[in-house]
Amino acid sequence: MRAVVSITHPPMSTGTDPTITSVGKSMRCFLPLLFFVFATYAVPQDGKQALIAHVKALSAATTDAVRDSINPLIKQELRVLLNAPDGLAAPMDDIPLSRVDAPDGSFRLITWNLARTDGSHQYEGFLLSKSGRGNALTELRDKTNSLPSPEAVELGPERWYGALYYHVIPVKKGGKTWYTLLGWKGYSKVETRKVIEVLSFRGGKPRFGAALFGAGRPRAMRKSYGYSFQTSMVLRWEPEMEAILMDHLSPSRADMVGQPAYYGPDMTHDAYFWYKGEWWLEPDIDARDLRPNGRTYKPPPRPSQP
Repeated sequence: MRAVVSITHPPMSTGTDPTITSVGKSMRCFLPLLFFVFATYAVPQDGKQALIAHVKALSAATTDAVRDSINPLIKQELRVLLNAPDGLAAPMDDIPLSRVDAPDGSFRLITWNLARTDGSHQYEGFLLSKSGRGNALTELRDKTNSLPSPEAVELGPERWYGALYYHVIPVKKGGKTWYTLLGWKGYSKVETRKVIEVLSFRGGKPRFGAALFGAGRPRAMRKSYGYSFQTSMVLRWEPEMEAILMDHLSPSRADMVGQPAYYGPDMTHDAYFWYKGEWWLEPDIDARDLRPNGRTYKPPPRPSQP
């Protein structure tokens, strides 16, 4: 699995150069259209190769208009590939999009993003899952801007907290499998986020978010961590610990508390452990020694968390 993040370029100056001729202005308007025609027709006819070409064109695009013209072409080719009889198992490592496959073969989740010139991001996704005797293909609709409290709500595919997922961790509770997803989320010019999401299926329909985080009342449906775009945050599954290991984030100054754009790793680590059917946060993990005394680390049982 490989993740591709579209590169955001600074917007062109809005000033007008009096030396530009009318022909030059016409050419400037014509170039995005020319790019669109090229992206539409000057690609290999093979579906997978066409998809790869479109994704590369999206990564190279420098305007929102061009990105918007390429995005439907990506969706078109992906639908064809995923709706094929072998859509759940066909090799796709050469397609430069974020992809996670359920270890039990129950679903395949592909996500990508459109980086906007204002620093925001639009997320797209397709979820292919087993359904009855066949497969069901569901398109995800990013509604980040309409979710003021994303940790508090369960969501459906039509109202999704978009992210690029790079790992899936299946866990069991009540005879049901819950799929914990780790994701990256470009958010704004000054803030990036990492996300711990939970995917489940109810009546064969996908649901995002679940009250599986053992802290707070009401319990969070997902976890979202914001930090400065100038830094990075570790959020990964650590098999030695059987836990989700992550950087602890702190503000750069005391007066910046509550402003994620000024947060960053403070050289300490926390971890989520699956304990009695819930994800429990254990602070101050020593990430230098993942297997103390040669045994997998287990958190001490606790009835509650701070």
